[in-house]
Amino acid sequence: MKRLSQTLCKIFILLIFLSSESFSKDKILGIAKVIDGDTILINNFKIRFSGIDAPESYFKGKSQTCNSIESGEKIFCGDISKKALKDKVKNQFIVCIPENKDRYNRIIAECFIEKESISSYMVRNGYAFDYAKYSKGKYQSDQNFAKEKKLGLWTMKFEYPWSWRKMNK
Repeated sequence: MKRLSQTLCKIFILLIFLSSESFSKDKILGIAKVIDGDTILINNFKIRFSGIDAPESYFKGKSQTCNSIESGEKIFCGDISKKALKDKVKNQFIVCIPENKDRYNRIIAECFIEKESISSYMVRNGYAFDYAKYSKGKYQSDQNFAKEKKLGLWTMKFEYPWSWRKMNK
């Protein structure tokens, strides 16, 4: 019991140290809370993954839907993307490298679990898309892989998130 208590105390101190805003000025580090399939919150910093776009789980009071190819059933694909990201980042230490801020004052960053890009993971598994307007095709090969293998949202009929938002302003 004493050993467990000491271990928990060490973990707590480490988490406080790592979540300190002064820990690193060029990186944001910590455990994430998932906001959407391409947005997380770490240490009160809202971070939007650079170069990708995921279906909307909530946008101006609406949730993006996709249609099952087999049944035609409407599916909340924004929720599917959000859940995939939650499953990926669950209680894992994340390192984000900020690039800039967007018009909503979110930090635009590429984020990693160990050395794996979360953006690449989301696109390669079909839960987000290469946002070529901003990525310059950085995730195109990941997207081609997901599309070819019919992974994630590639098993459904969908609108790309940027087109869906434009239609639902």
